[in-house]
Amino acid sequence: MKPGPRRSLSESDVLAAAHALLAARGAEGVSVRGIAARLGVAPNAVYTYFPDRAAVLGALVDGVLGRVDRSAFADPAVPWRERITALALGLRAALLADAGVVRLLGGVPPTGPHALAVGETLLEILDAAGLGPADAARGSYLVTVYVLGAIGLEAAELTEPGPPPPEEERVAARTAVFAAVPAGEFPRTAAAAATMARHITTEQFVWGLDRVLDGLGQPSGTGTPRA
Repeated sequence: MKPGPRRSLSESDVLAAAHALLAARGAEGVSVRGIAARLGVAPNAVYTYFPDRAAVLGALVDGVLGRVDRSAFADPAVPWRERITALALGLRAALLADAGVVRLLGGVPPTGPHALAVGETLLEILDAAGLGPADAARGSYLVTVYVLGAIGLEAAELTEPGPPPPEEERVAARTAVFAAVPAGEFPRTAAAAATMARHITTEQFVWGLDRVLDGLGQPSGTGTPRA
């Protein structure tokens, strides 16, 4: 479709309107026509900034990733595991503050400038840890899958826009759910209920990340990370 004429709006205006629709209606409620109607312009004005709906959704995700302060884990003097943990926690905090956008992750390729910058930072950390290029790329993917997967599962339980409620409040709600699991039918789940109720905590997130990093710290064919 041919781009429309430039109007008195900006890319940030388009994204703000898309974000408002996302919060009100979910991902399916975000459309170029809906954005245009919210802004009071013709759809062609939106196409001036984004070629299609997918590009708008991708920009929403990339904008959230841009809130992560990469300078917080840029110091090469800091041990590589600490740097990756800081990066992962930064991503978790930024993404959970906008759970509606997190739900878009599975359908949006992480190819925006902020996503690429985060990925480049992770590759740099793994390279500095002593992994070769191939292992660094595989390790980066492994860490990304764990981090985004854990965040996505956590965000799936958040129903209100904005920052999530305190962890202990969410743990209490999950505890009530697991308390209703019939122990006779699911004995192992019932026995582990207290632990499973805490799967959305920072403690669990870091526990899992530590296990992933333990694996990356083992010798491989192309490099052995330093402690």
